[in-house]
Amino acid sequence: MMFDAALVTRASVLIAAYRERQARLVTAESCTGGLVAALLTEVAGSSQVVERGFVTYSNEAKAEILGVDFNLISAHGAVSEPVARAMAEGALAHSRADVALAITGIAGPSGATPVKPVGLVHFGLVAAGRATRHIERRYGDLGRSAVRRCAVEDALGFLEMALEKV
Repeated sequence: MMFDAALVTRASVLIAAYRERQARLVTAESCTGGLVAALLTEVAGSSQVVERGFVTYSNEAKAEILGVDFNLISAHGAVSEPVARAMAEGALAHSRADVALAITGIAGPSGATPVKPVGLVHFGLVAAGRATRHIERRYGDLGRSAVRRCAVEDALGFLEMALEKV
């Protein structure tokens, strides 16, 4: 098993809840590199819920695959609230899902600036027909793996929260 039992259990409960509501989800991941989708698909039967996952690590991928405007990336940087929102909206638009979660951040050890430190992660969350939500986390310089794990754990929580919207 790639993930610890507690995370897989949470993912199983989440998958069951989405299945019960006949809702599908899509992920658009940058700094987590597909870890959220990997965790969700660790659950048997998740294909009824996980519609697809996008790993859009480069700015070009964000623009080409999700339709994020390059001007938005240029103006705010890839790790920003506007880009996280646009990633979520693009994932929803380019899928057949009901809920989209996007993650973009700086896992480290490099890539940080004084304004955007290691451990800064932006999440975008949108349910069809609803306003896009944004959540920002500042985990600190915990190390690359720890930042990514924290982002995956929070992603589960945000997907749980999104159930209220579907």
